[in-house]
Amino acid sequence: MQRDYAETLALEVLGWLAGEDDLLPVFLGSTGTSLTDLKERASDPEFLGAVLDFVVMDDAWVLAFSEAKAVPPTALSEARALLPGGNLPHWT
Repeated sequence: MQRDYAETLALEVLGWLAGEDDLLPVFLGSTGTSLTDLKERASDPEFLGAVLDFVVMDDAWVLAFSEAKAVPPTALSEARALLPGGNLPHWT
């Protein structure tokens, strides 16, 4: 996977998240992000990394996105590794 594709995939995740009426408020509330921030930072690789961090916290969210977009569930963690902060160690 290349970084360009990782950013594109993260944008797809963001679009999917924005369409999830039950999940979007959880993301906004847990990150302190507003809808304005969401629109303004959609092209920011660091923000996109945070979007992926949020979604990969729950296997059900990963599977829901993967099924909706027909991508392997592992693609999200692979994309996260290529965005800023993705090379940090995972302790879990």
